[in-house]
Amino acid sequence: MAETPFKLGIVMDPIGSITPKKDSSLAMLLEATRRDAEIHYFEQQDLRMLSGKPIGRSTRLSVRDRNEDWFDFGEQKDIHLGGLDVILMRKDPPFNMEYVYTTYILDRAKLAGALIVNAPQALRDMNEKAYTAWFPDCTPLTLVTRSMAQMKAFLGEHGRIVVKPLDGMGGRSIFVIQQGDNNANVIFETLTDYGQRFAMAQVYIPEITAGDKRILLIDGEPVPFALARIPTGDDNRGNIVAGATTRGQELSVAEKRICEQVGPVLRDQGVIFAGIDVIGDYMTEVNVTSPTGIRELDRQFDLNIAGLMFDAIEKRMK
Repeated sequence: MAETPFKLGIVMDPIGSITPKKDSSLAMLLEATRRDAEIHYFEQQDLRMLSGKPIGRSTRLSVRDRNEDWFDFGEQKDIHLGGLDVILMRKDPPFNMEYVYTTYILDRAKLAGALIVNAPQALRDMNEKAYTAWFPDCTPLTLVTRSMAQMKAFLGEHGRIVVKPLDGMGGRSIFVIQQGDNNANVIFETLTDYGQRFAMAQVYIPEITAGDKRILLIDGEPVPFALARIPTGDDNRGNIVAGATTRGQELSVAEKRICEQVGPVLRDQGVIFAGIDVIGDYMTEVNVTSPTGIRELDRQFDLNIAGLMFDAIEKRMK
């Protein structure tokens, strides 16, 4: 534990709209409260720069672990973001230019002395779909293209594929297509906007029926349990918001091997908290923006994942 209370900022979507029992950002805030942190809450519109100085309209925040009444707001005032010890960037995608502009402000806060979790440069560089290309030995065969013809040829070669946008989240606009599907062309047209936008295609992994497994990494080290998100019988998507059920399980040998390759790279790029998605023995996504899964794993295995994260943060603060 830190010797003195630290000043913590968090940038997130409206806290009143979260689902407390599932929300990883709330788990982090509850742990910060246990460590006597002074919490400053921001939404994107609360941030600005003036002559290069990063400023935020701070709202003091207190939280508690209740499903019906989980937060209170306090004093509001403008503060220099560089005066905070740590800023958690927990704004959900879409990853658009507004998100990028926010990371520029956080870059200035970093230069002024705040530790940003995760590093702004990493947030910009590590698109959760495209960044899998840095680890081709860990991933299914993957195509990133704007070409509808190339997607069609990829389907013809492999027979069954998964296609998705590069900027989606929560299972939105993810399609499983089989050769002969008369909807294939319109799906390719929609995802690429008739060849004007990059999209991704991956070879279908049949083990999705056993779950799309979320593995959390803290400063490059994996939590020893994965959260398997198992699709419903009438849906191919292993996403909780798409109705998937969850089950925790120990990491397999193959999953540990993936973490050994991916974890140190993320750590060296300033990523303290990440979530990788694994289907079968293959990594399909790398999430560094706002990974979830803390509360489900904490409950099932009596863990304190946010505590491990703040231990890592405090080591970096020294």
